[in-house]
Amino acid sequence: MLLRDHDPVLSVAQMAEADRLTISAGTPGVLLMQRAGEAVAREIERRFTPRPVSVLCGPGNNGGDGFVVAAALAQSGWPVRLALLGNLESLRGDALFHARRWSGAVEPLSPAVIESELIVDALFGSGLNRRLDAKVVDILALAASRAVPIVAVDIPSGIAGDSGEDLGAAPAVCTVTFMHKKPGHLLLPGRDACGEVIVADIGIPRGVIDSLALDTWENGPALWRAQLPLWRANTNKYIRGHALLYGGYPMTGAARMAARAAARSGAGLTTIAVPEHAFAIYAAALTSIMARPLTKDEDFAELLADPRYTAFSIGPGAGLSDATRARALAMLQTGKPVVIDADAISVFASRADELFQAIRGACVMTPHEGEYKRIFDDTGDKLTRARWAARRSGAIIVLKGADTVVAAPDGRAVINSNAPATLATAGSGDVLGGFILGFLAQKMEAFPAAAAAVWLHGAAASEFGAGLIAEDLPDLLPSVLRSLGQAG
Repeated sequence: MLLRDHDPVLSVAQMAEADRLTISAGTPGVLLMQRAGEAVAREIERRFTPRPVSVLCGPGNNGGDGFVVAAALAQSGWPVRLALLGNLESLRGDALFHARRWSGAVEPLSPAVIESELIVDALFGSGLNRRLDAKVVDILALAASRAVPIVAVDIPSGIAGDSGEDLGAAPAVCTVTFMHKKPGHLLLPGRDACGEVIVADIGIPRGVIDSLALDTWENGPALWRAQLPLWRANTNKYIRGHALLYGGYPMTGAARMAARAAARSGAGLTTIAVPEHAFAIYAAALTSIMARPLTKDEDFAELLADPRYTAFSIGPGAGLSDATRARALAMLQTGKPVVIDADAISVFASRADELFQAIRGACVMTPHEGEYKRIFDDTGDKLTRARWAARRSGAIIVLKGADTVVAAPDGRAVINSNAPATLATAGSGDVLGGFILGFLAQKMEAFPAAAAAVWLHGAAASEFGAGLIAEDLPDLLPSVLRSLGQAG
């Protein structure tokens, strides 16, 4: 059975603990290894017709899985060569048990074993945290250069399970992992190296998984669909919330796209507060979205004090100025939900503490990597950095990219994997911020609002396909929401 995408993502340590608890409860480790290897063999038989296959086994449990794969394929009539990194005397425990059951020849790992039509990579699993030896890198690179398809056991050898870092891997066409994905299956560059990821159930009880400190998930509707705003027969535009954005000048398009996205995601009313000299530009380009000119210094404060506004956003096209910084701080001081994006992040490059200390209510910050580095100085993989930034700032952090991570100050995180390459277009991030704003305006909690917006953003782009520009995205959202059963 294949497990659902919205099940938790386990760290390498959590998966090891799940194995330990399962074995302690009475399931032998050799049986778990047997189930893992047989699951890989079944997937190979489903995808490929019988052909010469080389199974590359490492010195640990991943290699033990490989011995099971080799035995299962050989029993089904496949021509199998098995190559071992190291020697049989170095194997221990369950891996040694299954190696002794293998009745075929065991060759040393060498370039010669790449002369087959399929490679099974069972050298190292997700626990590897060092660069592969040069000999292994060269052999895997040779397989890749010859375009021999590779099926990886657990994760391609050389991809770090907790970070997705590439330590010398060759890309697989398919990866079969067990019970749940690890971060390295979802974070780049690991995700690209894995090919299609198949999650196989090897019999670890659900109670064991639930006993772990689960804090990471692959983003998907099951996480937040029940929290999407409901539009009932007696709903009116005021109940659906009023979103207020700050619109800059002369870069007026960014705020206008964000405002349209907020409206499409359900905000009952959407207003852009704009400099007086830019009012005509905004007013001419907007219809259902309102523009409010700021004619005197106190006008912005009066808007923020209006209780009818339910969420705020600042950043797209706002400009790198003291005025942007002051307006961002003023929004945060209201205690209402705020989206801090783009210029409103960068403007705090030398004053990050000032920003963090101003956060009083729900806040979502949506930096791309460049903006992130301007206000956060930590290092590490993307998941670790997003979590650290959320704790440091007190905000929900949406660390954008093809593998966007959404992290909360309490340690929860989701990794998004549905963003197509077509989202690499100017303005798509502004639209994402608008989706988040629209959900916040409808009083959706900040963490699920951000996760929902990120996934819907990717789904909308995927629905359109090639030729996408950012302006298309808001108008694609209704179709995606309908597919989730959201009535308009």
